[in-house]
Amino acid sequence: MKSSRRGLIAALKKGTVDMLPLSLAVLPWGILFGSLAVQRGFSWLEAQLFSAVIFGGAVQIVTVELIANNASLVTVLFSALVISSRHFLYGLTLRERLSPKPLRWRLGLGFLLTDELFAVSGDRRAYKTRFRLYYALGAGGSFYLAWNLWTLIGIVAGTSLPDLTELGLDFAIAATFIALVVPEIKSGATLVSVLVAGVSAVVFSIWQFELGLVLAAVLAMFAGYFTETVRGQAQ
Repeated sequence: MKSSRRGLIAALKKGTVDMLPLSLAVLPWGILFGSLAVQRGFSWLEAQLFSAVIFGGAVQIVTVELIANNASLVTVLFSALVISSRHFLYGLTLRERLSPKPLRWRLGLGFLLTDELFAVSGDRRAYKTRFRLYYALGAGGSFYLAWNLWTLIGIVAGTSLPDLTELGLDFAIAATFIALVVPEIKSGATLVSVLVAGVSAVVFSIWQFELGLVLAAVLAMFAGYFTETVRGQAQ
């Protein structure tokens, strides 16, 4: 019994340690959000609740900007849905592993399932044993605490320092996603998907197409699927 408990604690610690680089990588991003929220007129409590309840960097920043610019509720909700739609794909990917687990695990890990947690859970054995569930809990839980801490620092900084949005901290968003994607490029189909997504996203951004990010993702998936299909037929 004691050895099992020690093993679970070790799994929690390992998940925390493995997530640490990504937890530190989003420090500028969290500070940016916290400062942005208070400088757009939100109270410190409202700003902190964004991170505590929504727990999604990109959707938090976009939502704050839309609300500050008096966007309609429909616009805010639709934008949040579009930005967060990738989590639906994450859920589908992990469905077979998590569906047999108790409801408390599905709800808890579902809430903690960020891009970062998904990235460190790529092993095909992830979530399948009790120890791996605790590993995911340590990784996702530590990232949640770090994100809320960085938000708090941003809130404090935003009330006492000039506009931090002018410091280029938003580059942390791009840098984090690059760090997540590059190690996963292990096949030609994946490389094609990444290239199509990157080029399409830039083109749609230049065109100021509002749903460009979603369309870029769809094009990338079709490109990757087509590449894999052609490769399979050639073999």
